[in-house]
Amino acid sequence: MSEVVAFLEGTGADGRGRPIETVLAFTPTELERHHDFIQWLFPLAEPSRAVPGSPVLTPADIAAVRGSIPAQANLRRAAAMMADFYDRSGHWLEPSDHNHLRITRIIRSLRLLAGPEPADAFRSRIERRVETAGATIGERTRAFWTQA
Repeated sequence: MSEVVAFLEGTGADGRGRPIETVLAFTPTELERHHDFIQWLFPLAEPSRAVPGSPVLTPADIAAVRGSIPAQANLRRAAAMMADFYDRSGHWLEPSDHNHLRITRIIRSLRLLAGPEPADAFRSRIERRVETAGATIGERTRAFWTQA
């Protein structure tokens, strides 16, 4: 089993030695301060440009996560944690912010690992937050979210 699958299943640790339970217990300040956890919670099949050395999913990893009850439960918990974080904070509701890239990653990873429904639900929640706040998120960013 790969490190990222073990992490998502709750039996391994991320690149800094943190189990998923530690990451899922991050405070809002920790979620904003740390920049290396999002690639572990929401991995993709291509390398991260923001955090070199982050996990890259293989086809076997994708199949393992899709078929894993614990990994799917942890993906749901991670998506809920991040959606709550974005609902409660407003600093990212700017025309340009690094959280916009995180949001794109989350949507893409959920689509890849959990399916279209969780990905679309997360995107819809983010879009509602943007609309409610009257935020001026650029059309290009919003297009990335829609295409993710």
